[in-house]
Amino acid sequence: MSTAPQNAAKPEAPRGNAVRKRRMIWVLALFGVVAAATALVTLALQRNVAYLYTPKEVLGGSAGENVRDGEARFRLGGMVAAGSFQRLEGSMEARFKVTDGDAELPVSYTGILPDLFREKQAVVATGKMRDGVFVAEEVLAKHDETYVPKEVADKMGLAHKKHNVGDAPKTDAADAASRQ
Repeated sequence: MSTAPQNAAKPEAPRGNAVRKRRMIWVLALFGVVAAATALVTLALQRNVAYLYTPKEVLGGSAGENVRDGEARFRLGGMVAAGSFQRLEGSMEARFKVTDGDAELPVSYTGILPDLFREKQAVVATGKMRDGVFVAEEVLAKHDETYVPKEVADKMGLAHKKHNVGDAPKTDAADAASRQ
């Protein structure tokens, strides 16, 4: 016979388990908040990213269907084609073509063009495609005689090599190296 009372209370669970459980809940909640914040930042950045494409990439389809269909905003880089600039009379609308040596893409821009904008010069325009025409929201022209944005210079350099053009655009680094 045992001397212990039969209705004795069970021993309590160690208090450490409750503390661990509470810590685990806080860690999981913190992880969830960080994951949600990361997802929101990533989505916001993806909407504001504008990739640079050349006319050949846009017209050839390698830039993607959403670019050619006008769903995506992107940057168009190349040279203003010779003899292509037109300003509609009584309007701020300018029309010109951007070329990369392989293809030409018509561009429409309403607004004041940069002072350095001219034919046969590098240009980067931001906007969307609409009915086969690139509708620019912003147009940037080169800022001096030797500068072409690196992305444009790299893509234009490939086109120049393909067509055996001797004066491929140089980036700042390539220009500095050629002077030494």
